[in-house]
Amino acid sequence: MAVAASSSSSMVATAVSVPRFPTAVRTARCSALPSFPPRVSTASFSSSVKLIPESKRFSLLQKKASEEASVDTGELFTDLKEKWDKVENKSTVLLYGGGAVVAVWLSSILVGAINSVPLLPKIMELVGLGYTGWFVYRYLLFKSSRKELATDIEALKRKIAGTE
Repeated sequence: MAVAASSSSSMVATAVSVPRFPTAVRTARCSALPSFPPRVSTASFSSSVKLIPESKRFSLLQKKASEEASVDTGELFTDLKEKWDKVENKSTVLLYGGGAVVAVWLSSILVGAINSVPLLPKIMELVGLGYTGWFVYRYLLFKSSRKELATDIEALKRKIAGTE
């Protein structure tokens, strides 16, 4: 019995000290998948694509993007400064802005906590899908209800703007 125990412990020691795979096998990468032949472009595809060098393509894209989204930052800052100067209660705006940031932060924490509960996210998805279905049926499916929704939105806009 003692011989069996010593022989099994020596086998464990040799099994641990000997690496499972030789180093050449570990570094070599073998794939069971066959390699694909190189792609051959067809005449219709090559005729429809303009062959432009990479550097020219990038400069053309950059030029096009700068033409489309050319915003003068100086003009933007002057507009913002004018609007900020027109505000009478600056402290109230800052308070509301800070409150909005804190509310977004707290809601992010709340959503993270709800998401960590195992079954609750799926239940919340079902509630959201149910509410979406009800909203579509109630307000978007029929023409008269779409008109009702539009008038409700306009009334809410007037109420928020203070023109009502």
